[in-house]
Amino acid sequence: MSQTQSFEKKLEQLTKVINQMEQTDVGLEQSLKLYEQGIKLTRECQKIIADAETKIEQLMQQADD
Repeated sequence: MSQTQSFEKKLEQLTKVINQMEQTDVGLEQSLKLYEQGIKLTRECQKIIADAETKIEQLMQQADD
């Protein structure tokens, strides 16, 4: 699985978590589990983006050389 597919899948999962949290019938315990899962997915997405930015910077430096 490429990072793009991984990112897209994680983003889709994060959207599902957010939608579940917005439901009014979700209890506190379930909300906390969803929140924790959402934070984990957010951090994973941020890492993928940071890695992509680093790769772009490296490619731009190589192009300048």
